[in-house]
Amino acid sequence: MGTPDFAVPSLQALLDAGHEVCAVYTQPDKPQGRKQVLTPPPVKVLAQEHHIPVYQPLSFKGADAQAQLRALEPEVIIVVAYGKLLPKAVLDIPPRGCINVHGSLLPRWRGAAPIQWSVIAGDQKAGVTTMQMAEGLDTGDMLLTYETEVGARETAGELFDRLAQAGAELLVETLDKLDAITPTPQDDSQSCYAHMLDKQMAVIDWSKSAHEIDCLIRGLNPWPVALTTLDGARLKVYAAQPVSGAGKPGEVLEGDAKRGLVVACGEGALMLEEIQLVGGKRMKCADFLCGHAVPKGTILGETKE
Repeated sequence: MGTPDFAVPSLQALLDAGHEVCAVYTQPDKPQGRKQVLTPPPVKVLAQEHHIPVYQPLSFKGADAQAQLRALEPEVIIVVAYGKLLPKAVLDIPPRGCINVHGSLLPRWRGAAPIQWSVIAGDQKAGVTTMQMAEGLDTGDMLLTYETEVGARETAGELFDRLAQAGAELLVETLDKLDAITPTPQDDSQSCYAHMLDKQMAVIDWSKSAHEIDCLIRGLNPWPVALTTLDGARLKVYAAQPVSGAGKPGEVLEGDAKRGLVVACGEGALMLEEIQLVGGKRMKCADFLCGHAVPKGTILGETKE
């Protein structure tokens, strides 16, 4: 059971390891893009390439969906970023239980966006945990973990790709050692929640420190992308670098192609490296400044009347 890109390596790893995948459950196809083309989830695409039956129920609350799953007689159910909570009736179906691959070092960052929040929070370490699923949200007993350093300049997208592959390898190891693993209960007092990302949280608060804003920028890349305004126009910020400097929060300290675009924060400053002005293309900040004058003293984030 899985839906997005993060779950694809896990399904592929199961197939490569010789496990019999009797079915794949994934979210319903959704319209995407400006033309709203009905698009299958990445996991469905891979399943169909291997001629695996695919099921896309709206929920598991109904008896029909549960009966359909029960008829498959799965020995174990693997859940990787499926996007639906499974009721107890479903968790009880496989005799070896339901095993989840979660993109964090549990109990830290339970919830929908653990990898992005690891970067936003400035965590030095991130990882993947396999666990026996319980009725709560990512509360089950832990099986195995994989831990890695978060790169100083690493984006959430880059960490996402690394952990997706690491999670697939950890899943296969978990299944190989399942009989020998002693599950470890989570310490609920150490838990925190990684809620879904939204565009509202993407607006940069320049009164925060350069380090905090840098973490936000990297954590929201590739989506929804941190943003501010320049002369009232929306400006997306894909990459930046903390530098020395001081001024009013949001104040442009340097603004030309030679010296770059340096913006004061509540503490320190940021040199913007990759940006996109509304209606324009994503580009290196130096290229942007060749065609756009940004005078010193300009305040980013100001709204125009």
